[in-house]
Amino acid sequence: MEILLTNDDGYRSPGLAALVEIVKPYGHVTVVAPEDMQSGMSSALTTKIPVRLRKITSGEGVDIYACSGTPVDCVKLAMSCILPQKPGLLASGINHGINASSAVIYSGTLGAAAEGALYGLPSIGFSLADDAPDADFSGCKAFAGKIIDRALAQPVAPNVFLNVNFPALPPDRIKGIRLARQHKGAWYEEFEKRTDPRGDDYYWLTGQFINHEPGAPDADENLVRAGYIAIVPHRIDMTDYAELKRLRAEWRL
Repeated sequence: MEILLTNDDGYRSPGLAALVEIVKPYGHVTVVAPEDMQSGMSSALTTKIPVRLRKITSGEGVDIYACSGTPVDCVKLAMSCILPQKPGLLASGINHGINASSAVIYSGTLGAAAEGALYGLPSIGFSLADDAPDADFSGCKAFAGKIIDRALAQPVAPNVFLNVNFPALPPDRIKGIRLARQHKGAWYEEFEKRTDPRGDDYYWLTGQFINHEPGAPDADENLVRAGYIAIVPHRIDMTDYAELKRLRAEWRL
């Protein structure tokens, strides 16, 4: 089986190296990942400048390419210019940092997984709730294969991708795997005004996460913080059908 990997932390990321190790037993691996950090890019495309691609290494069942663009650029380049056949799996990550709750809106990791779903690929975004460059991925390595096996044997519906978040724990302290829903919490960012040594003003993004459901037992953010691996199925179709029905009845347009 052909497997496509990407991420938003860049092709040198330890999380991506861990993901390569996880998926190698499944077949030939092609990595197309950003040249540099592309966090927060969501489903952004590069449209105003050329996109560059260079091959980093090849051998032992793994080909690695670095792309100057976004995670979605990486997927599109792989599908249109690199892969000889449609891959049987797209995996994105392993992201350094949790991608639960409202982070799914901004995540380049999940933007790539969504792009894979648009191509009709079984697509999974993997994240670890640890931002450290030297994060421990042993828990991911112990459990990710079980999730991949289930996703391949019992695929999700068309235009759906999986968002998998691991707690920052070693394998023996992870409590299990849970299917979950997206948590109702959000990052509230503000721009802090600062002054550089030349006396010119600039703005630095700051913020804090507010948990609006601290006791919800089925929400991804809370499950990960409690020591579980949380899996949320996300749809490409973001229509709120219940609200659509209500508006049609009340607005009578």
